[in-house]
Amino acid sequence: EVQLVESGGGLVQAGGSLRLSCAASGFATDDYAIGWFRLAPGKAREGVSCFSARDGSTYYADSVKDRFTMSSDNARKTVYLQMNSLKPEDTAVYYCNAGGMTGYWGQGTQVTVSS
Repeated sequence: EVQLVESGGGLVQAGGSLRLSCAASGFATDDYAIGWFRLAPGKAREGVSCFSARDGSTYYADSVKDRFTMSSDNARKTVYLQMNSLKPEDTAVYYCNAGGMTGYWGQGTQVTVSS
């Protein structure tokens, strides 16, 4: 059974940092593209970052480029999202995803950035 479990969310002041983790099980991490999405109240779901082990490329949304960094620890089957210089508009529930929109999703972790 494929499982994705996020952790690391919380409340932080603007300008602060958080690191989200996504522990994957039930599949090999290079079977799927793995990424992070976020959903804020009243807004559409936004793709934040995506990594493809097959070609080694990482995509970042323009809204987070140069502030967020995605990395992975294949031995631990864990994917991370380091978020720096956080802004109030980064407030959202962040979801880990494997395999795209029709793939697998974690339960989400809340990130709240206060101004």
